[in-house]
Amino acid sequence: MKLGKIFSSAAACWTLWFAVTPGPAGAQFSFEQEPFHYNKATPTDRVARLNARLAAGEAKLDFDEKHGYLAAVLKLLDVPASSQTLVYSKTSFQQKRIHPRAPRALYFADDVYIGWVQGGDVVEASAVDPQLGAVFYTLDQRPSERPQFARQTYDCTQCHASALTGGVPGHIVRSVYPAPDGTPILKHGSFVVDHTTPIRKRWGGWYVSGEHGSQKHLGNLLVRGEDNAERLASGDFDMGDRANVTDLRSRFDVSPYLSPHSDLVALLVIEHQTMAHNAIAQAYYQGRLALRDEAVMNEALGRPADYRSDSSQRRLDNIAAQLVKVLLFVDEAPLAEPIRGASSFAEEFVKAGPRDASGRSLRDFDLKTRLFRYPCSYLIYSDAFAGLSRDVKQIVYRKLGDVLADTNADPAYKQLSAEDRKAIREILLATVDDLRAAWEAAAK
Repeated sequence: MKLGKIFSSAAACWTLWFAVTPGPAGAQFSFEQEPFHYNKATPTDRVARLNARLAAGEAKLDFDEKHGYLAAVLKLLDVPASSQTLVYSKTSFQQKRIHPRAPRALYFADDVYIGWVQGGDVVEASAVDPQLGAVFYTLDQRPSERPQFARQTYDCTQCHASALTGGVPGHIVRSVYPAPDGTPILKHGSFVVDHTTPIRKRWGGWYVSGEHGSQKHLGNLLVRGEDNAERLASGDFDMGDRANVTDLRSRFDVSPYLSPHSDLVALLVIEHQTMAHNAIAQAYYQGRLALRDEAVMNEALGRPADYRSDSSQRRLDNIAAQLVKVLLFVDEAPLAEPIRGASSFAEEFVKAGPRDASGRSLRDFDLKTRLFRYPCSYLIYSDAFAGLSRDVKQIVYRKLGDVLADTNADPAYKQLSAEDRKAIREILLATVDDLRAAWEAAAK
């Protein structure tokens, strides 16, 4: 092996390591190049699979004059109408049609998100692909004998593959200070919302229906005047008639929508879910790069193909550690009082996941002091998580085992009581097929 090739390979690995190491600004690397080719790759997500069925005539989308293809899309993708949340800030590419009197509706299931705007030209869709992260589509809202979703790339990834998503194709939930017409007042800032965001900073530009006691938030709000915005930013404000809203009819005409609600529990869930999806995508992309660089270095230095250097191990450990923290809700913003949704979303959501012999599920809600009763993400069952490289997944399992067995002294997990850890461990052992073997191997 020539020295020039060794130094060239080492420099490439060094550069990539700095480019993709997670940090406050998020990962930055080219997902359009080797080994990913995001824009050229063929997706295998649920929308892509539905598209194939539509093209083959194996599935049919029914069109109606009120919603176009929306109801049919939700039915075929098994997305509940109760998941509806309503955003009236002009923060979508269909912003000209979005207004506080005509909010954009969002619907979601575990691996797909659907957007609909009154009078819009398209139904928006994004799906989570195990090898690509978020993949974006539009469906023309004109009747067609054989409608097809069109994949969208550059226009969507300008925002949806940026520092806001950790540098990978992902999803964003934003909270803004909306003007009376829904335009975000960006000079006052905005928040990318996930399960760590304090409630008082959430839901700016969103309608919120449900009960939350005296907890303050930015939902159901229109900002009039700079003084008001400054007071809101400081948290020194009175909720007034924006609090504990269970009926949105006084704010806009709800009749065009599939549900009259913008459910509070659905909002909490989608904020966790988008964060977890992005974290899984980051682990996938960064893990692929780490293993590719390891193979390059092993070849360049004449090492066995399965050689694992200390630096590679540290890199993979760091990737897995970041994901474990998201899966176990580290730094989750607490609920100061119990909350309750306004729709049937919570009841429907808990029915969907696997349960252990005691009837416990990772989808069981707490809604008193935190979102879930057993704080480990249900997305551990997802195709995206299953699509992680074996190396990364095994380290994730090992780190989960350490935390849940109380052998990890990291204070980041102090919110997990001994009872929490025991319950989560038992649920995972009963419902994740390949986890027991990973924990047994780690114990040897």
